Amino acid sequence: MNTRKRLHALRREASPAAVTSPEVAATPDHPAYVIGSGEMCEHALVDRDLNRLLFDYERTVRLRFARIVDVLKRISAHQHDENFIEQARQLAREQLGFDLPTQVLEDAWVCGLDLSTLHSRCIFSSLKLSVDNAQTEQIGWRQRLPLDENFLRSCGYHTVDISPCSDGRLQGVGAYVLRFLPGPNVRVKGYAGALFNVEANMSDWAEREVKRLSGAMVDGDRLNFLKIAVYHFSSSSPDNHGCAAHNSNDNKATQAALQRLYELRTAIERTFGAGAGPDVLLIGVDTDLDALRIHLPNGLGELSAHRYFETAQIYRNTLGLSPETARTHIAETVAVAEGMGDGSQGTGRMHEGMRRLVLALAEANLSQVEYVIKHHTGRYATIGHDEQYIIVGEKLRPLQLRNLFYLAHLNTMEEGAPDMDVGIDIFTKLNAAHGLPVPVLVHFEYDARVTKSRERAIARGRRVRDAIEARYPDLAARGLLNCAIAVSERGGDERCTFIADDGVDGH
Repeated sequence: MNTRKRLHALRREASPAAVTSPEVAATPDHPAYVIGSGEMCEHALVDRDLNRLLFDYERTVRLRFARIVDVLKRISAHQHDENFIEQARQLAREQLGFDLPTQVLEDAWVCGLDLSTLHSRCIFSSLKLSVDNAQTEQIGWRQRLPLDENFLRSCGYHTVDISPCSDGRLQGVGAYVLRFLPGPNVRVKGYAGALFNVEANMSDWAEREVKRLSGAMVDGDRLNFLKIAVYHFSSSSPDNHGCAAHNSNDNKATQAALQRLYELRTAIERTFGAGAGPDVLLIGVDTDLDALRIHLPNGLGELSAHRYFETAQIYRNTLGLSPETARTHIAETVAVAEGMGDGSQGTGRMHEGMRRLVLALAEANLSQVEYVIKHHTGRYATIGHDEQYIIVGEKLRPLQLRNLFYLAHLNTMEEGAPDMDVGIDIFTKLNAAHGLPVPVLVHFEYDARVTKSRERAIARGRRVRDAIEARYPDLAARGLLNCAIAVSERGGDERCTFIADDGVDGH
């Protein structure tokens, strides 16, 4: 879906007459549920008020980016007018909410308007607006997300650490697909193919364990750490729109994520002793529908690629039932799934805290399944990639939205090269093939309590930026790679401050 088509779709969705009603959603090949004549697609366990708030946020953010190309086209058409600079800046302020760089506008009379630079600047400025406005734009749905810190503690977890694939389609996995409330106790870091770095994740686990053992966590002595790996697949186009890191092979994606979970737990137990390892959970996401495939641990905490249930089927089976009856069906489905498997993973029921979490994940995801039914006609129009930019380094925590960006989580370019190569390949097709540059934000966090931490984060950003430009010299030489650097304070108020010497005004 190109930018013009995306904008058209959003305008159509913004019209009250165009928002899909439950009856209109009845398409013959509906992937989540085939609706009969006169039926309503409204599940008893769905939080429709939360869905409305999430959609309002999605529409607000997407329109912020979708307007860019049309505005730049209008500005380009006036670049030879006498009052061009004033017109351009006024149009940008009115339509996009920010100013354009004066120098680029002033130089337009020499060799024409540098639309490549302006496009990336607009992407970065829209990104910055989304970060700055996140607190107010997200407040409604954050207050209603069901899986908050108190709930997680009731399941026995002080920390839930989620490693989805870095694919843009999973960048809303926490708040939208899983309905976790973002916060310090819920960490989301994406890696290509969900192949998280074992050593780095051991350090994350150790940091949280130190806080638990030091008494920094309330009731920490009785709580555990949960590691979740999230792979993805496409039910409508499994051979073309699955996980690029695994060549759209769903079995490889599942097995690789499962193996990485075991590697982490084994490494921790070999280092810190038997029983020290975290609980682990494996989840698959059908990115066409945002439906889940939840793999269940047994009594020993061991997972199986063959022991799972799927929420799309639960939605179909429980639509029209009362809340109590639907919850009973979910519990029965989970109980049946616990008895599945290949016989090699041991036996026994998962512990009650994990069961409570799994049941809650299944119920919460029903709201997301219906969200896609109501607001995206049951299956996303773009089942593949449609990201706006790449984030390299560390994720900007306030950004929570599907297909908004591709994330290459890394500390150095050397270790993150495979993830970055996947992102560049995606954007070569999305942008560079059409003459648009690839916008790359290099972003790192710093700890204000540590002397010169901010300076080191900026220096790291510059090193990674230089390494990116050196790795992709053809794109850089053709002006099709535009990088910016930004830093944020971990746990503080500074969010996404651009470094001025990279051509983007600081804030």
